[in-house]
Amino acid sequence: MLKALPLEAEASTWGDEIYFGIPVSAELEESAQDAVDLGDLAYWPPGSALCIFYGRTPVSTSSEIRPASPVNIIGRLLDDWSGLKGTASGTTVRVELA
Repeated sequence: MLKALPLEAEASTWGDEIYFGIPVSAELEESAQDAVDLGDLAYWPPGSALCIFYGRTPVSTSSEIRPASPVNIIGRLLDDWSGLKGTASGTTVRVELA
């Protein structure tokens, strides 16, 4: 996954999740999660997409942030992600290794 960095793409949003397709193909891992933590970065195999979770999604519960289906956790945001609030679909995003 790191070999694909830096990545730049047009964002799609789903609640407080940004996601976009990346040129990586990987299977769902045994450790895949159906609930994530605030700030998690994940790979979503069905869409070959990188997901950035900065809040609740439409299927979140009162106590959990939930992706559409299980994801492979690949990292965490290191900086303040509050600036991601209000990101619109179509916004260009860039992800690089810190």
